[in-house]
Amino acid sequence: MKYYLLLLTYTSLVFAGASISPIVVPKNLNAKKVSLGKKLFFDARLSQDNTIACASCHILSEGGDDNMQFSFGIKGQQGNINAPTVLNAVNNFRQFWDGRAKDLQEQALGPVENPVEMGSHFPTLIKKLQKTEYAKLFQDAYGQKISKENITNAIAEYEKTLVTPNAPFDKYLRGDKNALTQKQKEGYELFKTKGCISCHNGINIGGNLYSKFGVIENANTNNLGRYNVTKKERDKYYFKVPSLRNIALTAPYFHDGRTSSLKEAIKTMSQLQLGRNFSESDIEKLESFLQSLTGELPKGRKIYVP
Repeated sequence: MKYYLLLLTYTSLVFAGASISPIVVPKNLNAKKVSLGKKLFFDARLSQDNTIACASCHILSEGGDDNMQFSFGIKGQQGNINAPTVLNAVNNFRQFWDGRAKDLQEQALGPVENPVEMGSHFPTLIKKLQKTEYAKLFQDAYGQKISKENITNAIAEYEKTLVTPNAPFDKYLRGDKNALTQKQKEGYELFKTKGCISCHNGINIGGNLYSKFGVIENANTNNLGRYNVTKKERDKYYFKVPSLRNIALTAPYFHDGRTSSLKEAIKTMSQLQLGRNFSESDIEKLESFLQSLTGELPKGRKIYVP
């Protein structure tokens, strides 16, 4: 334990100057593919029974998730892991909590055929969409008929646009020292010196590495995390570190949605990951800083249900 705390102190000092970059709006995307991907994202016809769209679990106006502990799919089935936000997901180094998808396109494959989520089968879905307006839209955007590859590519191209720039903290990083309150500035200093920045850094303030959930104390989770993918003992309870962007909007927190309180989430992390008991004052300052990470949300649209 003492060795770990010494290592953590050293790491905190190293990462105190770690780079956290402002969100950058993507450029040079194919407009036709983005438009097509947006239509697909909000279309419940992608699901077996025409009831669930990507946007059902990723509500853009509410932080890019659904604010539920576990999402519901077709036939009222409930999942067993908290839906991560789709906002700024393009900046994550892997997708899903266990990192099983390498990018947004590979991630889009999962929910469509997951029997608990959309419950579709791509060959059947393609025949279904080919009889609709999508036949012409895919021909216009891709110069070919509908396929699994261009369905997921279009969704991914749209999701690349779902970034949230100009958070107060982004403005602060760009030089506007008045963009944060004094309390938020103090929270940011604590974020660096207490060790939070050791895992939460980079453009997404997270989303760029795996970490064990329960470094210091047992996290009491039944989900084995990365181990479910690799089957390697050393990967048990390792998860992709989530992005902290828009964190004030994405409760409940953690892969199992164990708390809806941001203060409680901070307290949990301080104990399980850092082996520290933050004071109430420190927790309030850290929460205030995290609230400065809310950026400009993208405009959504209504889910299309035939």
